[in-house]
Amino acid sequence: MSEFLLVEYPKCSTCQKARKWLEENHIKFTGRHIVENTPDQSELRQWISRSGKPTAKFFNTSGLKYKALNLKDRLPALSEDEQIALLASDGMLIKRPLLIGKQIVLSGFRPDEWEKLKE
Repeated sequence: MSEFLLVEYPKCSTCQKARKWLEENHIKFTGRHIVENTPDQSELRQWISRSGKPTAKFFNTSGLKYKALNLKDRLPALSEDEQIALLASDGMLIKRPLLIGKQIVLSGFRPDEWEKLKE
């Protein structure tokens, strides 16, 4: 089984649950602090492309920064390049955790979606 990259904010309770789930299911991973080591535009572009999801799905819509920047209203008018640049500017804007593997990119922690990692 391949090893995954868990891009997380350690104080986030959802990230803590994801980390615990990975450990309990004996899935190897390396943690990466999303603020101290924010993904750059190139990484984000690759991950978003591999996920098959639109760039907007990678925004932490419940975050304070997202709300402070009024991104709910602004995001639709931004190009994909502008959205990716914005995500790369601040790790707190990125939906977390991100689980990156060779064949899969998951944003957010939904245990039912993560179950397929055990196959």
